Amino acid sequence: MGGCWCCFLAHKPPRENPMSPARERLIGGGSSAAGHHHPPLMVTYSEGLGAAERLRAGFRTFKRTIYDKNPMLFGPLKSAQSPKYMVFACSDSRVCPSVTLDLKPGEAFTVRNIASLVPAYHQNMHSSVASAIEFAVTILKCIVVIGHSCCGGIRELLSLQEDRPHTYHFIDNWVKIGLAIKKKVEREHALLSFDDKCTMLEIEAVNLSLRNLKTYPFVKDKLANGSLKLIGARYDFVHGSFQTWHA
Repeated sequence: MGGCWCCFLAHKPPRENPMSPARERLIGGGSSAAGHHHPPLMVTYSEGLGAAERLRAGFRTFKRTIYDKNPMLFGPLKSAQSPKYMVFACSDSRVCPSVTLDLKPGEAFTVRNIASLVPAYHQNMHSSVASAIEFAVTILKCIVVIGHSCCGGIRELLSLQEDRPHTYHFIDNWVKIGLAIKKKVEREHALLSFDDKCTMLEIEAVNLSLRNLKTYPFVKDKLANGSLKLIGARYDFVHGSFQTWHA
């Protein structure tokens, strides 16, 4: 890994080198008497709400506190989008990139799947990931792959054993994208605990996805002419940190 390392919030987790740059909010949450902006409070909803009603209640909060108060943001989005980033993130409910990275609507074109994995390109592939990449590189200049702490997909990958039946059919077939890096981590970090191996594998999985992105012809073309950047990242929600590096 190389390039820049950025870390938000103060706590320093093991094996990371955090810094603390200032962060400007993308959507303000109201002003105090002194004119300072404060982030919107997290709204708590009654546990007695039904599933659909909870979603409707959440939308009412969003419309009242964000949509109706930001016409300059949402107006142009009615006719077009011009995202700055394509973000690959895990489907894990704890790691929503729009929240953790304070991304505003229209800023990121996002693909979420188990463990943020990007499969390598092959000519006859039929993949939602490939179609999303093909569309995204026509309109943006940066692709970010974000791994995270305590990733269930990574734990499943590290737990795979050739002589044991699979726990999950589709999940296990998907995370097998990372079999080679699983063996690398087991070989190079044999003395680490299972959890620490998972941490190493979370980073290796991001780097694998970055390498796989370079196998797509439309990504290679953009990289060759300097119009596209690839960035790896890892969000640690245990320690409250975020690190990035260039591919």
